[in-house]
Amino acid sequence: MDPHLKAMLDDLAAQAAGQEMPLLDMIPPAMVRANYQAQRVATNQGAPKTVATRDITIEGPAGPIPARLYTPQGAAAVTPGLVYYHGGGFVIGDLETHDGHCRRLADFAGVRVLAVDYRLAPEHPFPAGHDDALAAVKWAFDHAAEIGFDPAKIAVGGCSAGGNLAASVAIDLKDDPKRRIAFQLLLYPGIWPEEETQSRKELDGPLLTKEVLAWFEKHLAADGHPQVARVALGRVKDLGGLPPALIVTAGYDPLKDEGRDYAERLNAAGVAAAHVEYPDMVHDFYILGDVSPAVVEAAKETAATLKTALA
Repeated sequence: MDPHLKAMLDDLAAQAAGQEMPLLDMIPPAMVRANYQAQRVATNQGAPKTVATRDITIEGPAGPIPARLYTPQGAAAVTPGLVYYHGGGFVIGDLETHDGHCRRLADFAGVRVLAVDYRLAPEHPFPAGHDDALAAVKWAFDHAAEIGFDPAKIAVGGCSAGGNLAASVAIDLKDDPKRRIAFQLLLYPGIWPEEETQSRKELDGPLLTKEVLAWFEKHLAADGHPQVARVALGRVKDLGGLPPALIVTAGYDPLKDEGRDYAERLNAAGVAAAHVEYPDMVHDFYILGDVSPAVVEAAKETAATLKTALA
C-alpha cells in the first residue's frame, strides 16, 4: 500500500482504538454525511485554486438539482465537457466532498466539468439519484452553449457510486441520436455484479467495509425495483454501442474485480474500454489529494486520458 495512505489509515485506527464505536445503523445518515464532508474537504486543500467555479441549478424531474461548473484558467469560450457524479454509495457525498477532485480534473485535462448534486437515499430512494443523473446530462447537452460545452465532446464520469451513475446514463442514452456521449470516465465504479466477486468476498475495507456496503445498499432500496438493472449493471445484457471508456480500479478496494470485469464485458461487446489499476491505492483515493503525492500523479494521468479522448 502507498505509505502515505497507510500512515493515514494507521492514524485513523489509532484514534479509534479503545473507543466503543456505534453500529453504522445507529447513526443518522445526516451525521455520516457531515463527518464524511469534513474529512474529505480537509484532504483536498491543495487542489488548484485557479479553476473558476459557478454554482448553477439544473431542471430536474422532481425539482431543481444543484450543480457546480468548473472552468480551467485560460479556457476557450467552448471546450469539451465532463458531467461528473460524486461517490458516496448513493447516500453520502456532495459538491464539497469532491470539489478538489473536480478542480484537478478541470485543470489537468483543460475541460469544463459540471458536478451534479443528485438526490440521496434514504430520503430519496432508488431510482431518484439515477433519474437526476440522467436529467443532468440531458440538460448539459440541451444547454451546452450556456455552459461552454462542445456538444460533440461531452463525457460522463464519476467515482464509486458516481461511476455507476455515469455508466448507467451512458446506457440510457446510447440510442439517443441527439445526445451522443463521447466518453465514459469510470473511477472505481460500483457495478453491482450479479454474483459476488472475489474482491468483495476477500476485502473488508480499508475505508469501504462490508458493513458500509450493506448500509449503502439497504438505504438505496433498489433490490426488487423494476428498474434495478439501472444500478445492477451486471444484469444489463447488451453493452454494444456504448461510448469508449476508461475504468480505473484500486488494489485495496472491494470493488476492484467488478470494475475490471466491466471493462472486459465492454471490450467483448466491441466497446473500446481501457482498464488501469493502481495496485497500491485504496477506495476513494482520488479525493485524498493532500494525503499522498501519488494521488495527484494518478489524477494527472487520468486527466491526460480524458483530454486525449475528447480532443
